[in-house]
Amino acid sequence: MIKIDLITGFLGSGKTTFLKKYAEYLVRTGEKVGILENDYGAVNVDMMLLSELEKLGCQLETIAGACDYDCHKRRFKTKLIAMGMSGLSRVIIEPSGIFDVDEFFDTLHEEPLDSWYETGSVIAVVDPSFMNENSKHSRYLLASQTAGAGVVVLSKTQLVSPEDINAKISQVNSALAEFKSSQTLGSNIITKPWDELTDDDFEQIKNSGWRLADTVKLPPDEESYSSLYFMNTGLSRSEAETIAKNILADKNCGSIHRIKGFVKENNWYELNATTAQLEINPIDNGQDIIIVIGEGLNEKGINVYFNR
Repeated sequence: MIKIDLITGFLGSGKTTFLKKYAEYLVRTGEKVGILENDYGAVNVDMMLLSELEKLGCQLETIAGACDYDCHKRRFKTKLIAMGMSGLSRVIIEPSGIFDVDEFFDTLHEEPLDSWYETGSVIAVVDPSFMNENSKHSRYLLASQTAGAGVVVLSKTQLVSPEDINAKISQVNSALAEFKSSQTLGSNIITKPWDELTDDDFEQIKNSGWRLADTVKLPPDEESYSSLYFMNTGLSRSEAETIAKNILADKNCGSIHRIKGFVKENNWYELNATTAQLEINPIDNGQDIIIVIGEGLNEKGINVYFNR
C-alpha cells in the first residue's frame, strides 16, 4: 500500500518550507514521492515554491479553489485516485492553513482509496513566533491540526526564546482543552532549528504515525475565512513590503492572518507576511499576484492600499 502523510499547520506556519526539506530526504532515501497541494483560493501560490522538487523526480499535483466542502472532497478523492495509479511509494498532502483534518481521514476511508493507501504520519507545523490565533475558529483549527498529529514540528525556533516556545505549547494545550480533546502536547514535539535536522530526525518524523483524538467541531457557519486577490499589481519590493505592513496593522481591514504572493523587480521575489514576520526573498519564477487571507475581511478598506 502507498503511505500517505499529512503536513498541516496554521496559515504562514512554514508548511511548504518544511515539506521541501522532508520530500528531499524521502527522495534521497529511495522513496518515489508524490505531493498534493491544496492552496486556499483560485491560484496555488505554494505550488510555484515546490517546482524545484520536480527536478528530483517528485510528482506535483494541485487542488486550487476555495470551493464548498463536497466539491473539494470530490476533487481531493479524484486526485488521490490518479496518484494511486502512478507507481508512487509515498504521497504527501499539504492542505491550506484552514484545512479541517477530519476531511483527510474521511476521504481515505472511501473506496477505492481505503485499499490503496494507508496513513503514514500526520505532521503539524506550529510557529511559536505567531500568537494571533485569537478567534474561536482559529483556536479550533489549531486544536484540530495538532490533536491527531504524531509529531509537532516547531518552526522558526532560532528566532524565538525558550519562553516563547513554552507559551506556544501552553496556547496549543489550552486550545485542545477548549475543544474537549483528550490529547496534549508532550514528547511528540521537535524544537530544533530546521537547518539542524538530521537524517535520524527525519526518520523519526517519517515514522511518527498519528493519534486518535476527537475534538468538538464548530458549525460551518462559524467558518469566516476568505481571501482577496490582487493581480498585475506592478509593485516593487519596497512597495509590497510597505503595503503588507500597513494592511496587517490596520484593524479596519479585518483580522489579517497572512499576505503572500510574488512581485517582480528585475527578478522575481516571494512575499510572505504575517503579524509576526515579513519576508521578501528572491525566487526563480513567480506570478504577479498578492493574496490577502483572513477573517472578516473589509474588501473596500484593503482595496485602498492597492488603489483599486
